[in-house]
Amino acid sequence: MNNIDKKYLVNSKTILAGTDEAGRGPLAGPVVAAAVILPKDFYDDRINDSKKLSESLREELFEVIKRSCISYSYTVIKNKKIDEINILNASLLAMKRSVEKLKVKPDIVLVDGNKTFKSKAEVIPVIKGDSKSLSIASASIIAKVIRDRLMIKLASKHPEYGWESNKGYPTKYHINAILNSGACNLHRKTFLKKIFEKNSQPSFDFDIK
Repeated sequence: MNNIDKKYLVNSKTILAGTDEAGRGPLAGPVVAAAVILPKDFYDDRINDSKKLSESLREELFEVIKRSCISYSYTVIKNKKIDEINILNASLLAMKRSVEKLKVKPDIVLVDGNKTFKSKAEVIPVIKGDSKSLSIASASIIAKVIRDRLMIKLASKHPEYGWESNKGYPTKYHINAILNSGACNLHRKTFLKKIFEKNSQPSFDFDIK
């Protein structure tokens, strides 16, 4: 990883945070964002975009980051809020709240993507930041592990959807389960319209469990 964090840490007094989300694409469950402030001398060459890491390595790095960081926080935005304000706004809200929860207030916040949010700190978007910034990548790992654990827990209440393996993403198994059994109260209604339209069913002709 070509860690661009160094570019913003020329001043030794600058406090830099990275933030990222997990769960923009799933049909069910929340979106989770995290924010992380790392020590200036911290480096682990295994840290990368969470999507590029195995589950076991993410879990290992999750503990490393928590143990090593100056501060970290996370925010969970539930599916009903996602339906209300859309997934982009929900993701930005989750990242904004995560930054605000940090016990140490950053001077600069690096955000994965090309969108920003209002903050007392300077907010800088970084396209594909989870592959370029150690801080953003660390936040992506925190967010991903927390969301995956949450979806596994929710899977025990709704075993028909296979969330323990697909984490709510639109796999063939998950989509067929929705079509055969109906959706539940943890599904994102706005995400299901295309599925029901494609299968010639009314958009909201499904059972809420």
